[in-house]
Amino acid sequence: MNAEVSCPRCLSKLVPYLSQCPYCGTNLELVEFVEETYFSAKVNPMDIRIAPETLVPRLGDLLIERGLLGPKELDAALDYQQEKIMQGKPCLIGQALVELGFVDQNAIDEVVTIQIFQLQHNLERVNQELEQRVAERTAKLEDTLLKLTELNQLKSNFISNISHELRTPLTHIKGYLDIFTDQSLGPLTKMQEDALKVLIRSEDRLEQLIDDLIQFSTAVRGELSLTEQEIDIRHMVDAQLPQLIRKANAKDIKLEIMIPNGVPKIYADEDKIQWVINQLIDNGIKFTPKGGQVGISVEPEVDFVEIKVSDSGIGIPEERIAEIFEPFHQLDGSITRKYSGTGLGLAMVKRILDAHGSQLQVMSKIDRGSIFTFSLPVAAFDDDR
Repeated sequence: MNAEVSCPRCLSKLVPYLSQCPYCGTNLELVEFVEETYFSAKVNPMDIRIAPETLVPRLGDLLIERGLLGPKELDAALDYQQEKIMQGKPCLIGQALVELGFVDQNAIDEVVTIQIFQLQHNLERVNQELEQRVAERTAKLEDTLLKLTELNQLKSNFISNISHELRTPLTHIKGYLDIFTDQSLGPLTKMQEDALKVLIRSEDRLEQLIDDLIQFSTAVRGELSLTEQEIDIRHMVDAQLPQLIRKANAKDIKLEIMIPNGVPKIYADEDKIQWVINQLIDNGIKFTPKGGQVGISVEPEVDFVEIKVSDSGIGIPEERIAEIFEPFHQLDGSITRKYSGTGLGLAMVKRILDAHGSQLQVMSKIDRGSIFTFSLPVAAFDDDR
């Protein structure tokens, strides 16, 4: 720095080699850097892009404010600048003022330096304000996330508690329905038998809904544990066939089971995979019109078995496939929707398969049906391998 220096912001006289102004706190080392970078070399009139003056808007007004220039002189310099530009000679207003002798280059450099540091100060202040706002917004988002987590936990606990409470009276209802069905309390008329069939269907549906709620609340609380073992998938499906056939026949839907002989055993949680398959078939039956078909096919591969559940139902719009896995969500959310349900079935199917390390793939076309596909590993110690 020069032997005689002054602060570019407060203009106080300073001792040389100070790094900071003791009066206003300006970073004097940065001032020196700006001076060396921008003001040590002459500005090339044909390359005015790099002149520091280009960083400072309304230089003439700043010179007038500091009493270094008069309005008439500024107007004259502006006219001079326009003449130069029309001659094809780029000219900044500061250059025009110096060439006309209205101010010297030192005055221009001083005003530009002061303004640059004012802009820097304003930028630092704005950055601090932005950082504060970001910090406040982040804190609000974290608080909102915490509240949502607490609400989800409350919802999960409520679902679990209410589901288990519903189980007790439902068990009594089911028990007496069985007693009426086998006519232990006396013979039934035809009308009573028909009414009893309606009650049994409703009880089955209510039981399924409660099971879905219990399964979901268990998964949400992180209690979805797996008991994996070797499973004979043909035996597992055959055990459920009577119930599946009864549901399909109720809607006049053809149920196709395609499991080839010699399918290797898989390694998975039998109860949960059985629930997944039943849920996918139930779903297919529900969304397939009368006279359609629903099928399950199994294809053995080298290290895994691929399971497909297909239907000829109403299909799913491609852009809305992701929605079917959202809990408590139905694609038709209107109060007059045709298909009832809690919207938990496919959400739970996905959670169970995710826990098995398997992905559920969906292919669907409107009015042409859907195919749900997933794979499970072949049991490592299968005797048939």
